[in-house]
Amino acid sequence: MEITERQRQILCQIIEEYAETASPVGSVTMAKLFGVSPATVRAEMARLEALGLIAQPHTSAGRVPTDAGYRFYVNNLENIDTSEVKSSAPISDVSLERGMHALTRRVSSQSQADAAIRGAVDTLVELTGNLGLATIGGQLYLAGISRLFTQPEFMDTRRVQAVAKLLDNLEPWLREAAPGEPLNIFIGHENPIGKNSEVSLIISKFRSPFSDRSYIGVLGPTRQNYSRVMALVRRTGNMLEEIL
Repeated sequence: MEITERQRQILCQIIEEYAETASPVGSVTMAKLFGVSPATVRAEMARLEALGLIAQPHTSAGRVPTDAGYRFYVNNLENIDTSEVKSSAPISDVSLERGMHALTRRVSSQSQADAAIRGAVDTLVELTGNLGLATIGGQLYLAGISRLFTQPEFMDTRRVQAVAKLLDNLEPWLREAAPGEPLNIFIGHENPIGKNSEVSLIISKFRSPFSDRSYIGVLGPTRQNYSRVMALVRRTGNMLEEIL
């Protein structure tokens, strides 16, 4: 998919602004950040919308990312340059490092493998606000369900029911599908179950005393800070494999 560098930056910014505010992002906000006219931004947004990367909710003049937009963003994280953009919702490297240190301390303090994995999941919940999950032996450990459902997306009971269906079927799906990459990301409709739940599943495969295919990760709304959450989940999987 061919888009210009400015369109790439605008898409990235819309995703990051929406992750922070949970409100559709308008052209005036983008124009201020990029130092161009709202008309210029509207033209760029129209191109992104034509490509299916953003959409306009019928109740708002702003735009929100689509599943395809999130997938494009995730696949191109290393190539998206927002260095010239003054974001109102910047990613804090300091915050990320503090999160990494908290994970390390929590996991390293445990002497039992199951306690270490549970501690890692609980820390991911605290750091991301998402639901945390891990496979421990033949069981699926979940934490943070209440944290997940306090997010604005889940004011709609339909979506809560769709997430519940996904969770009911997640353990057998993990056993059957056995995602093979060190970091696996399923966005919105890409989820093999609960396709209409509008959530993203970010999981890391690691070796543990229980299995060569253990998993740890988070499940949250498609609206989230992917670069931060992906880094935390990837680091957690690597750390558990090293320690256990």
